[in-house]
This record gives sequence, structure tokens and C-alpha cells, in this order.
Amino acid sequence: MSERPLVSIVMPTYDRLQFLPATVESIFAQTFRDWELIIADDGSSAPTAEYLHALERRERVRVLWRPHTGKAGKTRNAAIEQASAPFIAFMDSDDLWVSTKLETQLAKMRSEPECGWSYTAFVNVGEDGVPLPSERSRRWTAHHGHVFEETVRGAVSIRSPAVVARTELIREVGGFDEALDCAEDVDLWTRLALRSPICVVDEPLVHVRRHPNNSGRKIGSAYVARDHSLRKLAARTRGRPHAVVAKERSCNALAHSAALAAHGRSWASLAPVARSLRFSWRYPSWWYGAARALARASLGTGRSAPTLPDAARARSASVEFVEARFDGRPDELGTGDR
Repeated sequence: MSERPLVSIVMPTYDRLQFLPATVESIFAQTFRDWELIIADDGSSAPTAEYLHALERRERVRVLWRPHTGKAGKTRNAAIEQASAPFIAFMDSDDLWVSTKLETQLAKMRSEPECGWSYTAFVNVGEDGVPLPSERSRRWTAHHGHVFEETVRGAVSIRSPAVVARTELIREVGGFDEALDCAEDVDLWTRLALRSPICVVDEPLVHVRRHPNNSGRKIGSAYVARDHSLRKLAARTRGRPHAVVAKERSCNALAHSAALAAHGRSWASLAPVARSLRFSWRYPSWWYGAARALARASLGTGRSAPTLPDAARARSASVEFVEARFDGRPDELGTGDR
């Protein structure tokens, strides 16, 4: 490795000893060798800490010992601050890289220098590392170039361990939003997409591990986080990008309402709809969704009258987007989708 590595690998962890050694070994197995690994530990218990102390003795590894906060964004940012390389690669402490991942991805970025960040395809695997049966039918579309609108709509499927970005670009956009307790990665992707085109390696070079979700996340918190992210984007955009953000924010409000109603909180489900009136009133689909929410609350059930169109689910990319991001994906740090 050179005195200043080309890639800083940023990885947060919290009590992931079951999967952590395999993740680390997939990093050490990379054919590209000019990297440093920065592990930000969010106050893990003794067994994980013992493993990390032993890992510190290996070349190119640094461990940042931090008190537990449960904030994935804050923990990642601590590692980003320590990064010395011109590129940052993100890794989660339960996922795996194919050995040629960094080499292939960096070659792609060298061939398209106008792109400040990149990602690869991925495969969802179970605890045993075997691809899930659902992978046989999961759709994958590689998106390239200026993908801001597609990213906001959730059409671009990006997972953290698949991303490599210029360190300067990440710092330029402010890193991860520490106010978010989930979907902080998606929030960052939208801000990166607003600033720079992206290139893609259309090969599954990342294995994303799925296992039981034990987050205890508050009902609707994913939608609250998404609204926070979209609200920030609305303040930063004009013209067509602003219109795309506003429409998606409206859809997210209806999806939030439906999620609350599905958990028996019919009257509470009206609150997201009411708050979204000022930026949603121009959309016919929002009025259908608002009527559906009112009918649900009046009936006192999680279902609306069958005569009302399900406009929220028919139109809202937010429903599929948020569900796809939080289906059985456990927390890295106890609160977010890491």
C-alpha cells in the first residue's frame, strides 16, 4: 500500500460478530490492495470489541472507538472525517464483496472521470450467504449518468456496500444527515445525484445479507425520515427537479397515512395527509388518497371503502421504495437500516 491509500473503506459496526469476520475477510481478499479500512465501532459489547482489538493489529486497519449512539449517519461521518484517500468505499459489517469489486469499480470510474460516484449491482443473500429465492425474479435496471429524478422516485436500486465516491464530493454535500435515524444512505444518494452524474458496474459484485429485523422502529418512522429528506431537497431545487421532489413528497405522505392505518391508527393516519395539503393540493391522486384516508378513519379500520380508488398505492413510488428499503434488513447500529 502507498503512504496515502487510494481508497478509504468506511464501515460502521455494532455487535455484529456473527457476520463481521466474513465481511472483513472479503475486504482483505480484494484484488485491489491500495486501501485502508476505517471501522467506526458504535460501542459494541466485549466479544465484538475483543475481535476488533485483534483486528487493529492487522496492516491498513483503524478502529474508531465511540460511545453507543445508535446513529448510523453520525458513526459513518466519524469515519469519513478520518479518511485520507481520494475515494471512499462504503461497507456494512454484515455484507460481502466479490474479490474483484474494488478493482472493477475503480477502473470504471477512471474510464468515466466526469462521474464523481459509482455503484454496482448486488445480490440479496440469507444468513448463510446463499442467494434468496426471490433473487430469481427481482428486477434490476442499471441507471447511469444524471439520475437525480430516478433516485428521488426510488427507481435506482443502490445499496451502501455497492458505492464508491470521491471523498471531496461526499464532504462537499455534507456527508450523512445525522438527524435521520433510518434511510440516511438514501438521503445521501439523492444529494450526490443532484451534484454529480454516476457510473455503474452492471455486475453483482456485492452480497447484501438479509436477516430478521430487530430494530423496534417506531411505526411510520421510515416515512418521516423520507419526508425530512424530500423537504431538504425541495429547498435546494428549482424547475423540473423541484416538481419531481414535490410530487414524491405528496406520495410519501399518502404512504405514511396508509402505514399508520394498517397498524390500527386510523385517526392518526389523517395527520400526514393534512400536513401535506399545502404542497399536494394540485395532484388529483392526492385527493383520491385523502378521501381514502378519511374513509378509513370514519370506518375505524385499516381498509377504506371499496368504491374508493387506491390511488396512493397505484401511484406512489414511496410505498414500494420504503418497503423495499426496510423489508427484513436489520439495523447496523440499532436504529437505522444498516
